[in-house]
This record gives sequence, C-alpha cells and structure tokens, in this order.
Amino acid sequence: MSVLAYSRGKREINQYFSIQNAKLLALVAVLLLIVFHSVSRNYGGGDTCEWLLSSGRLLGENAWQPYGCMMHRYKSDEAKSCLAEKHIAFIGDSRIRQLFYSYVNIINFEVKEEGMKHENIPFEDRSASLKVDFLWYTEVNNFMKEPLTAWALEGTSLKPDIIVLGAATWSIKLHNGNTEALNQYKTNLTSIARLLEKLAEHTEVIWVLQDPVLEDHLSEDRKMITNQQIDLYNEAALSILNSINSVSKAKVQILRASRLAAEQTISKSLDGLHLPRSTRDISAMVLMNYFCNKILKPIDGSCCLPRPPLTLIQKLTACFFLLSISGYLVVNFICRNNHRENKPATDIESGEEKKPSIAISSVAGLKIPFQSVCKLGLIMAYFYFCDRADIFMKEQKFYTHSSFFIPLIFILVLGFFYNENSKEAKLLNREQTDEWKGWMQLVILIYHISGASAFIPVYMHVRVLVAAYLFQTGYGHFSFFWLKGDFGLYRVCQVLFRLNFLVVVLCLVMDRSYQFYYFVPLVTFWFAVIYGTMAMWPQILQKKASGNGLWNLGLLLKLFVLLSCICLLRYSQGAFENIFSCWPISKLFELQGSVHEWWFRWKLDRFAVFHGMLFAFLYLVLQKCQVFSEGKGEPPFSHRISNLLLFISVVSFLTYSIWASSCKNKTECNTLHPYVSVVQILAFILIRNIPGYARSVYSSFFAWFGKISLELFICQYHIWLAADTKGILVLIPGNPMLNIIISTFIFVCVAHEISQITNELAQIAIPKEGTALLKRLLGGAGFLLVVLLLSAQEDTKL
Repeated sequence: MSVLAYSRGKREINQYFSIQNAKLLALVAVLLLIVFHSVSRNYGGGDTCEWLLSSGRLLGENAWQPYGCMMHRYKSDEAKSCLAEKHIAFIGDSRIRQLFYSYVNIINFEVKEEGMKHENIPFEDRSASLKVDFLWYTEVNNFMKEPLTAWALEGTSLKPDIIVLGAATWSIKLHNGNTEALNQYKTNLTSIARLLEKLAEHTEVIWVLQDPVLEDHLSEDRKMITNQQIDLYNEAALSILNSINSVSKAKVQILRASRLAAEQTISKSLDGLHLPRSTRDISAMVLMNYFCNKILKPIDGSCCLPRPPLTLIQKLTACFFLLSISGYLVVNFICRNNHRENKPATDIESGEEKKPSIAISSVAGLKIPFQSVCKLGLIMAYFYFCDRADIFMKEQKFYTHSSFFIPLIFILVLGFFYNENSKEAKLLNREQTDEWKGWMQLVILIYHISGASAFIPVYMHVRVLVAAYLFQTGYGHFSFFWLKGDFGLYRVCQVLFRLNFLVVVLCLVMDRSYQFYYFVPLVTFWFAVIYGTMAMWPQILQKKASGNGLWNLGLLLKLFVLLSCICLLRYSQGAFENIFSCWPISKLFELQGSVHEWWFRWKLDRFAVFHGMLFAFLYLVLQKCQVFSEGKGEPPFSHRISNLLLFISVVSFLTYSIWASSCKNKTECNTLHPYVSVVQILAFILIRNIPGYARSVYSSFFAWFGKISLELFICQYHIWLAADTKGILVLIPGNPMLNIIISTFIFVCVAHEISQITNELAQIAIPKEGTALLKRLLGGAGFLLVVLLLSAQEDTKL
C-alpha cells in the first residue's frame, strides 16, 4: 500500500511540473500572438471594415465568412432602426438592380422584382422614413455623371447618405469589347471618381467590382462579355479609385467580396450573367453590416464594430489589478532583501537559532495573495484582449456533422485509453463524478464551438448534460448536509466563493451582467435552495433518521414541499418575474433589463436538482440498510436483478435518444425535457455502476477535466469562443486546425490556473474564525453595494 501511495505521489509531482511547463509555454505563445496581431493590424494589415468588403470565403451554400471578423444577419426591424431617415441610392445596370432588390428585401421581404426592368425604381418605408432608390445607368458616362454632379453641389440637401454604384458589362456588350471602349471607360471613370471623392467627404460611397460570368451559359448577344474583359475593366476601376484614395482623406470604398462570392457560385447562374439569389443576398448583407454595425453594435457582428469604451467600473478594476501588481513587486523585493539580510543565524551565547521578526513574517504572508491577484490580473488582461480589444480576429460558427462528431469520437477514444483503478467502488464516488463532469464538459465545449445547437438531436442530448450537472449539484450538496449536518457559515461562504469568484471578476472586467454567465446563477440559486431545505426546521439528518425511521418520512415531506413550490412558480410566471425583478435581486437575474432569460433557464431544468436530491436520499437510505453491495468488481445486486436493471437502463437510454433524435421543434421538445431528462440520467448512472468492473475503474483523462469543469465552462465565453460565445476566437488566421489546437491549449492552461488561484484566494478570503469571517462578509457586502451603485450610475448614462 505504501509503494502504491509513493508511486501515485510521484506521478502527481511529475504531473504538476508538466502542467507548470505547459502554462509557461502558453504564456510565451500568448505574448508572441499579441505582438504578431498588434504589428499586423498597425502596419498594413487593414481593419475589419476593409476585410468585410474585400475578402472572405463561402461556408456551405449561402453563409459568407469575411476574413478575420463576423457578419451579423440583419432582420427587418434592425435594418429599419439603423437606416431610419436615411436615403440610399443604387446606380448601375441589371446586376446592381438585383443587388438593390436583395438589399430592400432585408428591410421588407415582401418586395418582389416586378415592373419594367430598364427604368428607375423607388422604394420607401414610411414607418422608418427610409428611402432606397435604384437609378438605371448602364454605362460609366456623362449620363451617370449627372446625378453625381447634382449631389456634389455645396449645400444640397438631396444627396443620399449612401451611394452604391458600378457598371461595365454594357460597355463591353455595346462596343464588342474593343480597346477604344475600355480607354473611354477609364476617361469617364476618372472624371466621375473626382465627384465620388467629393461626395465621400459626407456620404458613404461604395464602388462594386464586376462579378465574373459563366461564359458557356451566355446568350449570343452577350458572348463578347468574357471574364478576360471583365478583369480588364475591374483592373481599370481599381487603378483609378486607388490612385484617388491614396491622396484623399475621404475614401471611395471598393466592394470585392461580391466578386469573390460570385466566383464560387456563378456555376448556378441561369443565364451566365446574373448571380443566383443566395450570392446577391450575401452582397446585400455585407453592405448592411458595413453601414449598420457601427450604429447598432451587434455583438455577433465584429466587422466594422468599434471597440467599446471602458466603463468606470472597468477602469477602477484595471487600476486595482495594476496596484496589485505593483504591490506584489514591492512585497517580493522586500522579501528578497529580508531573506539576504536576515538569514537564520545562531546566537553565540545561547547557541539557539534566531527566528525572523514578526514584521518580516507578516510581509512574507502578503506574498501569496498578491501573487494570486497579480496572476489573475494578467489573465484578465488576456480575456479583455481576446473579446473586447480589437487585437485578435473572430469568425462565425458553421455547423457540419463532421465538425461535431469527429472531435467527439477523438476525445472519447482518449478518455477510454487513459483509465485507472478507483480508490473506492461506491456508486458515484468522487473520481467517478469528476469523470462524469469531465466528459460532459468536453462534449459541451465541442457542441459550442461547432455550432451544433443548429442540429436538434445534438441540442436535446446536450440539454440532458446540463440537467445532469444540476442533478449532481442536488446529489452532492444533499449528501453532504445529510451525512455531516454542517450548516455553518464557513461552509456556505466557501461554496459560494468558489462558484462565483471568477464570474464576479469577469462581470467587472468584461462589462457583462451576472446572468450572462447563466450556469453560475443557476447552480448558486439551487445551492441556496438545497441549503434552505435541509437547514430549515426541523433539521433531519442521517444520524437522527437512523434512530427513528419516521424522520425519513419527514424529509420526504420536505422534498414534497420543495416540489410543490417549483410547480407553483412554474405555473405562475407573473409571480416568478415579480420576485426576481425586485432590486437588488434583479441585478443578479436580469439580462438586458429583463428576467426572461433567467425564467427560460430556470424553467428548462427545474426538476433536475430535486431529482438529484431524491436520488441521493434513496441511495443513502438503501446504503445504510445494506440493500446492495459496493465491493470492488461485484455487481450491486444478484446477477439476475443486476442484469434486469442493466437491460432496462439500456432500453431507457436508447428510447430517450430515439425520441430526442426525432425532435423537429425545439420549443415542443423543451416543454417535455424537464420531465424526461431524468430518464437518461438515471439510465446512465445504472449503466455506469451496475457492472462491478466498470465501477472499479475511471478515466483519469476525463476526471482531470472534471476538476476544472466550472472554469472551462466560464472561460470558453471569451478566450476560446469569441463575441460572447457567438463566434470563434482566431489566433492563427488561415489555418483553422492549427488555430483550434493553439487556442485550446491556451484556454485549458488558463482555466487550470484560474482554478488554482480561486482555491488559493478562497483560503485567504474565507477564514474559519467567526469574527474574521463576519468582517470579510461585511467588506464583501460593501464592495458589492458600491459595484451596484456604480452600475446603476452607468445605466443612467446610457
């Protein structure tokens, strides 16, 4: 046994040093990446507006991914809000007319392409005082110049707020693609470009490059419109407009993204000239993002999105971390000097070793908290750089079955490969629950980064995983209170600190509400409910129930009352919202001024914690009565009963999976989810524990991740995903696989370090001595009150 303990201890020491080396490597990678991205942005890398208009790739059939940033998919009400009291003009030929209709359809999807083709087309939305006009000008000539000249006159109030124009195919067609026509095009465009330059001082002006054609599908009267000719006209336009932009402060923007999308989709064109609807819609959405992102600031539209200004709370938080870093450097300097000057020396007369002074010891005692806060400050700076500062790139998610199932199979194989013998063979022992949390967290991470919520069967199974986390919350806390009866303030504060510390810091640093990190408010709320249920008079514990079995009925009555309260709140949404909309509780549960998100999250898994508590009670009572066996390698019941339970569990597990896979509508399936999710949870527990050999081993790979599952869940919001989980963080542009590997490595190292920092600070912030603990609680309450007041002050400014 001592040899086994020695080898386990040696392995843990080696693992510790391996993790520390990995963290050091992650730190070096972060510093290099920050330098690389900062230099590339500031020296010729362009900004996200330029990336939006000029680059990108097609994801699937109709999803466009600009280089390095995310596009928001605008809806009608958003478009009207952004473009209210605006005038937009589209000038050009039939291709620009198609772009005009796609753009108008974002505002009003009922508008159809009807009427005469070769004429001006007006559109007006009176509700938003919005006008969008199409002006039919097929060539870059004096006719196109007329409206531009009128708009360029000083003091005119008729000029549009946005001008989108482009033309060339008619010039190629009418002049049969000869050189003289190209030269005339250059002359005319040079003249028009000066007007565009002047208009760009007060108006957004965008020139649309010509899209390619599908030459084999062109009619006979369009055969002269070749891609070679189109390239010549585009080169001429780029040369003229770039020369104007190089000497002018006001720039004429050039839309290249439309051409890039067309190159990948022109094969679907019906006549070889006009683009399929999906491609035109991409171009229209690019234009909408270019105009509206800077106004509406959608979180999932990082292209052209200005960096949010720092709030007062963020500035104060930054100052606190800077002071902490300074404090750590000072304390470290004092400790080093004292170490040199006050080395333990032997007294000549007494022969005893002199001890360092109390002042030196007290200074040394400050080193650990200062060091922890210093490391946390540096980590929070990385969070801010990833998801608030305009340094790293972001891309939108795009779901494919392979992007979810291939990583899933990979991590399951790793999990089965790394397994060890359990220290104990009890049902849901600590190693097994860590393993359970670990593999569930890894599945949830893959689910989030792959955008698998779009696939309903995966969505429903992941909903069960979230319910299983809450089930474990009920099981674990009930078991602790039932067996130990420790309802002391120290235990409560320790749990609340470990659950909430990281989220509170992120709320301050990232300027997000507490409810935004919905899982932590959820488990915090249910911990308070479990504590209240168990601590409330009469306190019924296992010790008391062992003496008189009637106390078991008393506890069941408590659980029944809890269930009744849950059902009452579920069917009284008004009462629920009134309770959680009261200040200061509302500050914990409101998201964007409403408790609707909290209502949805609470309602979805409202029975999971109750199920965990009930299961823990029944299991512990049966365990006390020695109804089943928990020996290593032994089934819990007789072979016949164990096999029967195992068969029922497998059938139940598969039945739920079949039902979830047949779901067609999230709303309907979510309605049934609170009632049926427990079936798959209990089935899994029995499948995992009935075979004795399975209960005697666990996956050390999954268990390692299970120990930091909370940190992984929270950290993913900002340093693995991006734009508050809407997109994906891009550290290595142009190589998605390498980007995932590097960002995941850094992400896991950060989560592990935060877990250690939380544990260290919990020991310091939550002392066991009662008076000191009360002082800390008063200080914490004062701090939260100041934050709430500052937050309210910020809200009044908005």
